[in-house]
Amino acid sequence: MSVPEFTPEQTADLLKAHPDWSLARDGKAIARTFRFKDFSEAWGFMNRVALLAEAQDHHPEWFNVYNRVELTLTTHDAGETGGLSARDARLAQAIDGLV
Repeated sequence: MSVPEFTPEQTADLLKAHPDWSLARDGKAIARTFRFKDFSEAWGFMNRVALLAEAQDHHPEWFNVYNRVELTLTTHDAGETGGLSARDARLAQAIDGLV
């Protein structure tokens, strides 16, 4: 089932509400890099994000090296080819609440 993709106006509102995130993948995703004191803090953050993602049934794409965690949010079944949706906005808000 297709999920409604954000309009350009909704995308602008999302970025205004979450200024630490930036557009990625030609506007079809948002991304943010987090830096922590060490690997243990980064891993703890990833565990907390995993619990949020599982509860929302919406999972980020991520990459971790030592104290850095890079997150990308997109809805693969939004619109015809994927894009941003309310799912990404909800998860970004929850993730922002962790830091």
